[in-house]
Amino acid sequence: MIEHFDDFCLYVYVIVDDIMQQIAPLLKRRGPAPACSDSEPITLVLVSECCGWDLETDMLSFWRGHRDLFPRLPSQSRFNRRRRNLMGVVNMIRQAVLQMLDVSQDRQGVIDSLPIPVVQFHLVPGSTGDWRAHGATFGKVSSKKLTIFGYKLHLLITLSGVILDFELAPANETDLTVGAELLAQHTDLTVYGDKGYISATVAADLLRTSRLRLLTLPRSNQRVQVPASVRQTINAVRQIIETAWNWHRSHPNGYTSQ
Repeated sequence: MIEHFDDFCLYVYVIVDDIMQQIAPLLKRRGPAPACSDSEPITLVLVSECCGWDLETDMLSFWRGHRDLFPRLPSQSRFNRRRRNLMGVVNMIRQAVLQMLDVSQDRQGVIDSLPIPVVQFHLVPGSTGDWRAHGATFGKVSSKKLTIFGYKLHLLITLSGVILDFELAPANETDLTVGAELLAQHTDLTVYGDKGYISATVAADLLRTSRLRLLTLPRSNQRVQVPASVRQTINAVRQIIETAWNWHRSHPNGYTSQ
């Protein structure tokens, strides 16, 4: 049992550094090696996520008070660049660390998506940002009966609330298309989804190739209906998604660029 913050940081760093030693030859880096190893900013990111520090400025402000743990803290601009460049590596290590924790052993989960608008709809024509170059598109949010410009965050969550995986996709990608790609990376799971994931073909392929059972809420005109407990589980996760959406809509800073 890890009881102290310093011990938790050391625990995460050791795991991260061991993994980085194995994959370092696969990473192509130009120029001289930085004074702060990749293992350090990756550890900062993972520990910060566990502590709920989602704003980069708050995160770095806190870590400046713990230079005894990480004395070579990079500047915010440099940290931001390295964080973005290491995004794929961070996610891979996040998955490896998660598999070592008991909380991830729940073999039942729920998949759903959260709309992430990046520019308010009426401001898109005059926007000077480069969101289109980064995959942002117009897309419909059926449950809200509206169109957004941005992305959809697709989440795979255990019934106990642990995020197993996620994917940020253009807003015009359907839940079924992205969900099938996301679920194909996992095995031995029972996953519940809403009507957007209904596809007998996709469900059969996932069961055959990944031993993953995709169970969906049927449409009202379908003969086979799911148990009430399953429907309640899906609705509970959708309520979490709904809460996140309402928060995003009520905070102007949720739109990261105009």
